Amino acid sequence: MIAVLQQGQVIETGTHDELLAKGTSGAYASLIRFQESARNRDLGAASTRRSRSMHLTSSLSTKSLSLRSGSLRNLSYQYSTGADGRIEMISSADNSLKYPAPRGYFFKLLKLNGPEWPYAVLGAIGSVLSGFIGPTFAIVMGEMLDVFYYKDPVQMEKKTKLYVFIYIGTGIYAVVAYLVQHYFFSIMGENLTTRVRRMMLSAILRNEVGWFDEEENNSSLVAARVAVDAADVKSAIAERISVILQNITSLMTSFIVGFVIEWRVAILILATFPLLVLANFQQLSMKGFAGDTAKAHAKSSMVAGEGVSNIRTVAAFNAQNKVMSLFSHELRIPEEQILRRSQTAGLLYGLSQLCLYCSEALILWYGSHLVRSHGSTFSKVIKVFVVLVVTANSVAETVSLAPEIIRGGESIRSIFGILNRATRIEPDDPEAERVTTVRGDIELRHVDFSYPSRPDIEILRFYDPTGGKVMIDGRDIRRLNLKSLRRKIGLVQQEPALFASSILENIAYGKEGATEEEVVEAAKTANVHAFVSQLPDGYRTAVGERGVQLSGGQKQRIAIARAVLKDPAILLLDEATSALDAESESVLQEALERLMKGRTTVLVAHRLSTIRGVDRIAVVQDGRVVEHGGHSELVARPEGAYSRLLQLQNHRN
Repeated sequence: MIAVLQQGQVIETGTHDELLAKGTSGAYASLIRFQESARNRDLGAASTRRSRSMHLTSSLSTKSLSLRSGSLRNLSYQYSTGADGRIEMISSADNSLKYPAPRGYFFKLLKLNGPEWPYAVLGAIGSVLSGFIGPTFAIVMGEMLDVFYYKDPVQMEKKTKLYVFIYIGTGIYAVVAYLVQHYFFSIMGENLTTRVRRMMLSAILRNEVGWFDEEENNSSLVAARVAVDAADVKSAIAERISVILQNITSLMTSFIVGFVIEWRVAILILATFPLLVLANFQQLSMKGFAGDTAKAHAKSSMVAGEGVSNIRTVAAFNAQNKVMSLFSHELRIPEEQILRRSQTAGLLYGLSQLCLYCSEALILWYGSHLVRSHGSTFSKVIKVFVVLVVTANSVAETVSLAPEIIRGGESIRSIFGILNRATRIEPDDPEAERVTTVRGDIELRHVDFSYPSRPDIEILRFYDPTGGKVMIDGRDIRRLNLKSLRRKIGLVQQEPALFASSILENIAYGKEGATEEEVVEAAKTANVHAFVSQLPDGYRTAVGERGVQLSGGQKQRIAIARAVLKDPAILLLDEATSALDAESESVLQEALERLMKGRTTVLVAHRLSTIRGVDRIAVVQDGRVVEHGGHSELVARPEGAYSRLLQLQNHRN
């Protein structure tokens, strides 16, 4: 039983013979006739040649062979159809992609923050002012403890009021100091983050396509580096400078006060200070004793994500229990790791507290000895003790920043590894010859080419040939300014690259500063206007992520409209119709024929129905051009590669 669908409705049902018997009135019979007419045109005599167009084609089997071997060997053939410009291919896999950061990279990054140094100075002043808050609080607390031992109630009340007002004043002072500190350092950090992200993206987009073929430079990892590394740099530079300045000020102030008030107790505290700092540091580190749980659960999260994203397949094969089994297995490993870490963290935390309390007990014992022997007073001992013990916590906070500072340093190296990398293909070389006009004479001279890891369009000079030359208008494209050359080239790929924006914006990418009228005119030429006009939001319709809201044919026509808007001298069509059904291909073919008129066109296809009217066809097999000529000329060779491919496709149909 065959059911024929049209616009979401079943319009015909029956067997193949029953539907064919309906003749011209039947939709199924019309589709059969349409496919047969296309086949007959392929086998027919010479068809009308399209003005100034040429075509490179390979079959499904030929193309898959070429991709597996990954090379085109000694391909040499000249095509001259008239145009003026130049293009080149890029090939070499860049194996030395990780460039070390330059010496003094930390100071280079500070130099990048040069425009914000006035804010940094103001933020530093705020940090220094904030550093006085802790010692002031500790000194006042020590004085308050001393006040409670006054025998005169009037004097006690008077002193208490004084210190209460000092506390309030310190609080107001803290508001101003912290505001100045964090506000200006935030400006410094955010501006640095924005500048670094812009520079990184600019450097990334300048790299040749081969750079992105490497595993460590895939789109998700590169995007993460732009997002995360710049944020880590902000933490390593702005936020950490702020905290370090604050705590250094606090430490110096506390020791100066301690040595002035009671130097003997201050010396003892200085001797035990490392233990106090480490104890407080271990207390801070307990906040994350389980470690990086996100990293520990990465595999289990991946299993869960794949199960949800492929829920249709999971449900169809009743694989819910299998997914749960895999998920449970991946949870056991981080569970065991976290249990071990928690035991270790608990033991270390207990030991750190033992060191802390023993150190404080030693200090208090020595202080009581001085008081008992009249070598000092209770007031002096308690002031020094409170000031320096409170300061130890601030120093521990600074020490706890070490991992983040190290991570920030790694991010800085990663950033400069991107910024300082010299691209193998400079798109805007100022010394290269700029292309103003293109005739379209394309010549491949003894080209030996291999892809680094995946196929791409050679003619845009995404890769360089490993041997030979690619010539346009008699000029080696490696000597041409690629940015100016690519302005003369239009590209329509098998899978159009659409952005998550409106149809209008996706077409407008073809020409900088294009008006809405120009976009609509290009859409009409590409057979886009009719279906767009029927949409509720028209050209403002969002296409979704990678154009998921549109069909394959609609996406292809938008890509063609983009090329029409660009009005290139050379047009590249890479399997532009291979993924479409017969009806969509027919509509798209009309748009392509309009687009190809008056310009050099290079087509890559394995569906031979799309290339009947081109000037020159080159059949590529095992990396070599084995046949070339017009459609009628190649069909006239019954044992030729082109004829065999044509017969094979017709047999499949």
